[in-house]
Amino acid sequence: MYNKAVLGNGLRVITSAMPHSHSICLVILVGAGSCYESKEEAGISHFAEHLFFKGTQRRPSFKEIAEAIEGVGGIINAGTDKEMTIFWCKVASPHFPVALDVLSDLLLNSRFDQKEMERERRIIIEEMNMNLDIPQQRVNALIDELLWPEQPLGREVIGYKETVSSITREQLKNHIAHRYMPNNTVVSVAGNMQHEEALAQIDSVFHEWTAGQLTTGYTASDSQTEPRLRIEPKDIEQAHLCLAVHGVSHFHPRRFVLNLLNTVLGGGMSSRLFTEIRERRGLAYDIHSYTEHFLNSGSFAVYAGVDPQKVETTVSAVLEEIAQIKQGVTADELTRAKQLSKGRLYLRLEDSRNVALWCGTQELLLQQILSIEDVIAIVDAITIGELRDVAGEILTDNGLNLAVTGPVKQEKPLRRLLGI
Repeated sequence: MYNKAVLGNGLRVITSAMPHSHSICLVILVGAGSCYESKEEAGISHFAEHLFFKGTQRRPSFKEIAEAIEGVGGIINAGTDKEMTIFWCKVASPHFPVALDVLSDLLLNSRFDQKEMERERRIIIEEMNMNLDIPQQRVNALIDELLWPEQPLGREVIGYKETVSSITREQLKNHIAHRYMPNNTVVSVAGNMQHEEALAQIDSVFHEWTAGQLTTGYTASDSQTEPRLRIEPKDIEQAHLCLAVHGVSHFHPRRFVLNLLNTVLGGGMSSRLFTEIRERRGLAYDIHSYTEHFLNSGSFAVYAGVDPQKVETTVSAVLEEIAQIKQGVTADELTRAKQLSKGRLYLRLEDSRNVALWCGTQELLLQQILSIEDVIAIVDAITIGELRDVAGEILTDNGLNLAVTGPVKQEKPLRRLLGI
């Protein structure tokens, strides 16, 4: 499925040949994210990601960067998460040299102009304001704060107005110097190109990039002895709630079991939650569950947007479904969940960007890449007993966390439901 090479400076290069694709996607993944920031510099990784696009010596403005890619019909973008930052460019196969030239120029030659930095600081604060007006995003931030209070995993990736307002150019340059190094970076390419051809071009632009000493990682504690509740009143039409427990890390041997349990509970229109909460009871339009895995922790959560008068009813109904799934799943449910998980994986990996991310993310975070066949074999081997064991281990009463935003003020009824 892929080929791997390591350059002399420690840069890892992964290529995945897709000979029938007309596109090629170049993804550069860096081990820089909000989990590696101090509390005082929260949001600096996201700030840096924005500033990489604000001009280099050869392309002094964002417009020139965008025109270089859009001029050949391509797409360029980036994103920052808790444990990594990605830069990606997708173009028609003949234009791979253009994509590589632009992305390497951003990473190696960005100017970080002070005037651009002040302008972008204001833009990011507007992005924060936008996020505050999106209740689905706000409740996700609140649930992370409950799961990991006063910890890097619990902080918002974008940071906070007070921290972003105070970050200096010197702090930014220092952050980049300690995280943006070839030995903390993976270049992943997927599309209609051979490994040796891609490797030669990548080596030619990155071989002089100097390796360095990585700063330490981060710690996460899942310790919790009683349920937690957080309500943020907001004058909007719906109440948005997130009910979550601690999950498992990227490395946990049962992470695929938990993912399959998630599929049965709330991963699709045939899931238990969708069937019961939406179709049978009519309580929500959007109801689903999801898992997240990190280097040292993880989460398993349920989200719903409901009538403010139905919050207690919905939480009670979700808790009923959680209690029932701890009793076990049926053979039919297990079969359907396996087929859904495998089918969605096949469909996702038809796209060159998803293939590049699949390989690059695993290499950066796990230093191991599972193929589609590896994952299919793992999923096929999961038993009903394993699902029951994981449900009993993860879905505990004292590990519950409930976050709500919307026109809701009364805490006591929800505390009673959680047994607080």
